[in-house]
Amino acid sequence: MIRISKDARTPEYFPARAVIFLAEVATAFSRRDAGGMKLRSLLFVPGDRPERFSKAVASGADALILDLEDSVSPENKPAARAAIADWLGAPREVPCFVRINPLDGEHMRADLDSVLGARPDGLMLPKAEGPVSIRKLADMAGGSLPPILPIASETPSAVFSLGSYGEVAEQLAGLTWGAEDLPAAIGAATSRNPDGSYTAPYEMVRALTLFGAHAAGVSAIETVYPNIADADGLAAYVARGRRDGFTGMMAIHPSQVAIINAGFSPSEAEVVHARAVIAMFAAHPGAGALKLDGKMIDRPHLKQAEALLARIRPPNP
Repeated sequence: MIRISKDARTPEYFPARAVIFLAEVATAFSRRDAGGMKLRSLLFVPGDRPERFSKAVASGADALILDLEDSVSPENKPAARAAIADWLGAPREVPCFVRINPLDGEHMRADLDSVLGARPDGLMLPKAEGPVSIRKLADMAGGSLPPILPIASETPSAVFSLGSYGEVAEQLAGLTWGAEDLPAAIGAATSRNPDGSYTAPYEMVRALTLFGAHAAGVSAIETVYPNIADADGLAAYVARGRRDGFTGMMAIHPSQVAIINAGFSPSEAEVVHARAVIAMFAAHPGAGALKLDGKMIDRPHLKQAEALLARIRPPNP
């Protein structure tokens, strides 16, 4: 029989500790994210600026996104492909995704031919339009692919596919969105209000991406915060993203990484509480609702606790 100490924070006997450990591991392995990669922060780096690659690694980002799309001019794309392939061919300390060009563009074929042989840790696919885009990318690659992180909101058609990524979840590293290409595609003046918050249509797209990711069982990655100098605004944006259910965020400058990492990392108090919730339900396996620290907890709280602990104990790659 498992006994829990009076305040339910510290199991008195080893079996309770074992139950908590097994719950953490089982929850971690149930997530279908990028092969066990921790993805709190993903830092963009222009592919034609190889002198910045090592500086990006030093930022502390959980992953780099080596860019072949928007930040690289057409005339510089061949040099960027070569620089990325060289970087990926050497031992690397940090997982590296490559943002390739859109499927229907003239650069996609050359991107795949250049980088796939260097074995990137993932591919970021812009202007993705649901499972059909993931399958088309796989067909074009002609073989196995690393995990794919679609930018899933950049065209009007894409918005109507945000709930369908569960069909290809095993191929995904997560799901993310963008607030720039879509307004341009429909002729909107902006996606943001004067205070920087999103207008109603783009709040909806953000929410659909969030729920689409969780429905597929993959990481929900918040989009970038473009004001590099506004550290307080970034911290508030990160806190809002985590509060709403995003599990990580993209960054456009190394100075943003520490704030993002801190914001998407559970605090010690949160971890203690999550373990206490799991311990309580381990001690009362038939209970639907319990009392902890004077407050009612039920099965949704257990799921939240398991998800929080999964973020600090990812599965082995």
